[in-house]
Amino acid sequence: MDNTSKPPRPPKKKQQNPIASAITSWLDTLPPKTVEQDAAALLLATAPKRWVIYAPMVLLPSGSFTSPAWRTILASSSSSSSSSSSSSSSSSSLHITSLWASTLRAIAKISGGGPLTHLAVNEGIPLHDAPDHENLLRSPSGLRMLYGDFGPAAPVSGSSPTASDFQAAFWVSTRQNGIVQTWAPRWTMFSRGNVKEKARLLDFHSSHSHSPPPPSSKEEEVEEGQPQKLEDDDNDQKKTHKHHRRVLRSIQGKHAVDLYAGIGYFVFSYAKLGLRVLCWELNPWSVEGLRRGAEANHWTVRVVNDPPEQLLLRDPTAMDELLRGGEQIIVFLEDNAHAVRRIRELRHRNTTAEAGVGGLLDVVHVNCGLLPSSEGVFRDAWEIIQGPPGGMDGWLHLHANVGIKDVEKRRGEIQDKFDEWRREEDGNESRGREARVEHVELVKTFAPDVWHCVFDVYITGVPTTS
Repeated sequence: MDNTSKPPRPPKKKQQNPIASAITSWLDTLPPKTVEQDAAALLLATAPKRWVIYAPMVLLPSGSFTSPAWRTILASSSSSSSSSSSSSSSSSSLHITSLWASTLRAIAKISGGGPLTHLAVNEGIPLHDAPDHENLLRSPSGLRMLYGDFGPAAPVSGSSPTASDFQAAFWVSTRQNGIVQTWAPRWTMFSRGNVKEKARLLDFHSSHSHSPPPPSSKEEEVEEGQPQKLEDDDNDQKKTHKHHRRVLRSIQGKHAVDLYAGIGYFVFSYAKLGLRVLCWELNPWSVEGLRRGAEANHWTVRVVNDPPEQLLLRDPTAMDELLRGGEQIIVFLEDNAHAVRRIRELRHRNTTAEAGVGGLLDVVHVNCGLLPSSEGVFRDAWEIIQGPPGGMDGWLHLHANVGIKDVEKRRGEIQDKFDEWRREEDGNESRGREARVEHVELVKTFAPDVWHCVFDVYITGVPTTS
């Protein structure tokens, strides 16, 4: 028997990052001396290493291809493309589009999925879309579209998109916690960091820990070809916390309200719990994404886009029909300033109808998901959570960006607000409601030492509306 030891296997060669591979191959196609060796090294060193796939789109992180070396290359490419008129002069240009196409092919090769056709850089959602004008629709105006047709730059019919505009747009989807979400990247935002809060809501009425399971998602983020852990999957955030909860079957058919619905971030979590959801959203593109997403998840959905006055003037019974239609999700394409009035009217009409219908508006969750703060609708949420006789207690979920050192202070300020409103009610009507900020969830970091927080306010003694 030969006891000669076998030589050790050589270590596996580390797979090159596909973006770096695409850049290297692209540089090799350029005419000699187009990019000097030192400049090429800088291009590779400052290229993005991470990406997220929302098939068929690849989204690169903020700041990608903005180093001085890349700015020079991209400016040269733009200049060459705009000045080239003949095929001979065009052949010497940098052909930057071939780099983007090569990048998509390289990422698709290691992802194992279908073809990838669109490439963009995520530059965040600006809070203002003009000086002194808030970006109320949270439109992704900073999105840098590098490759692929993202659809028309403006609705053909004017400011309000039509069905044909929606048809012409580019749409993507992803799956988080087993729930499909759909949006048009040119027109609406998607916040992947909310995955943990979505999971927490799905688990809210279970007896288990509130640590979210690993996201079941076709959304893929990779670095150097390996899965990249979500930044909010911190062990500290996986600790259990105690709050009041209900047996899941006891909330079936009750209502949730979302005052900032977006494309259905939290709406769909409530729907999956078996709740009927009334929600408000200003951006018609988000509403269309919500509608498409609801249908992809096999939930019935109805979009209401009539102004409140017109809906009532056109047909006094229209408000009754909203709930009697049976759709699990009803989304109002309008300012949420109308929400309290809408719900008050629905309650009034249904509590005066046949027995049992009043229970249709037993609201057990109100979500207020605007950042940097949803404080503008705290009082509305307090009014909305009121239910019919014998209704359940309920929860408000109030979102805000808060400095980590100020979380407890902010918790106390919110508690003081609700204590003040409760005292006002006691003085006027002796309703006997109580509100307590029973938990603060740290969802994700928004900036250094600033956290996206959710303040859970538990409302007890929910009264009857008159």
